[in-house]
Amino acid sequence: MKILLYISSFVLLIASLSLNSCKKDTFASSGNLEFSVDTLIFDTVFTTVGSTTQQFKIYNPENKILKIDEIELMGGSNSPFRMNVDGLKGTKLTDIEIPAKDSLFVFVEVTLNVNNQSLPLIVEDSIRFKTNSKNQYVNLAVWGQDAYFHYKDKNEGIWLADKPHVVFDYAAVDSAKSLTIEAGAHIHFHKNSILFVYKGEIHVNGTKDNEVVFEGDRLESFYENIAGQWYGIYLQEALPSTINYAIIKNGTAGIHTFSANPANPSYTLEITNTKILNHASYGVFLYAGSKIKMENSLLAKNVRNSFFVLEGGSFNINHCDILGYGDSKDQNIAFAVKNYFTQDGITTVGQVLEGKIYNSAIYGTQADEIAFDTLNPDNQVTLNFDIKNCLIKKETISTNSMFQQIFWNTNPSFDDTELNDFHFTSSSILNGNGIISNPLINFDLDGISRSLLTPDIGCYELN
Repeated sequence: MKILLYISSFVLLIASLSLNSCKKDTFASSGNLEFSVDTLIFDTVFTTVGSTTQQFKIYNPENKILKIDEIELMGGSNSPFRMNVDGLKGTKLTDIEIPAKDSLFVFVEVTLNVNNQSLPLIVEDSIRFKTNSKNQYVNLAVWGQDAYFHYKDKNEGIWLADKPHVVFDYAAVDSAKSLTIEAGAHIHFHKNSILFVYKGEIHVNGTKDNEVVFEGDRLESFYENIAGQWYGIYLQEALPSTINYAIIKNGTAGIHTFSANPANPSYTLEITNTKILNHASYGVFLYAGSKIKMENSLLAKNVRNSFFVLEGGSFNINHCDILGYGDSKDQNIAFAVKNYFTQDGITTVGQVLEGKIYNSAIYGTQADEIAFDTLNPDNQVTLNFDIKNCLIKKETISTNSMFQQIFWNTNPSFDDTELNDFHFTSSSILNGNGIISNPLINFDLDGISRSLLTPDIGCYELN
């Protein structure tokens, strides 16, 4: 089956953010011009990655046409900055006129050169405006950072955490190879980029206080909660892989597993102590017979589904929050299983050999947050669901025997869903309504000891 590296395209909104100390509409100066800023500041920009375009305005306060004799980027051709004044590009422009009581836009971009340093750096320049023999300046400043860059490359061994990793297009782990990402590593992805594991294995070794973070490569504050900035982590027929203490956010499909490897009788991927947030389609997408085990993890605000099974597969989920709560108009249910897939008029039906969900919350703002769409031709397909001691939101309560000791439609009273705070108080239905796991899960996502008698439902244990 053809692998779809890019499910859909996304239009990323561009915002012009001037983060400066002067918040007034104009900045008065001693010369003939006025400016909307005195310093144009860019957020952190990776080396060789262009920034968002920033802008400022030049004002002519006079009642007559004002001619700017020279506009010069002081760093010249060696500057990492580029300027565009009302459509004119260059490092030095002359004889620019502004009508009376009018203004011009200046657009500025920046690209940094690799600096071979691990520490952040500040790059500065300025633009000089000469009018009537007077020089005025607007300062430019950018925080930049060197990084490891991966562009259509094959990877094995260890990704260190001493500086960020930036992925363009894809970074691959090939057949029979193994990649380990050490605690504290920060992995950034350019638009539509992917971490692709093909018949190899990946191990993400974060710790409680030093998670591995996967997100886009735009660090401007505008992009902090924009979904669809990169594709996701894709495992095809992977050898046994693990993700522990990671934060995976703002992609299309945070984790996508496709098919099982005949040489791997165990789980395709084991996910523990991980947050998977704000993806444009899926938090976890289990496809065509792959197998996932997930514990102590939080999935929320993933637009299509937080957890989706297509064309069969196996899952063992314990002490997780699988939630909706996204604010997109396209927000769908949190958890869905569809064991068949139709393509070109041919329907392929898969089995669910293990469909276990214990001690988990499946909740959100939709009337239903869980759904099953299954086919079982001639009763030849195994559909082995086992859902126990969970909080579930579903408009019509199911009497199917696969649901046992379910707490239906009771608000979990999370602390603050808007701020992704899914802790709860002692009055919550989650408190004390779990069952003991075998083997034991001794700690929650925060590292708090779980009760050995009446553990809480979800990824958090009441402290």
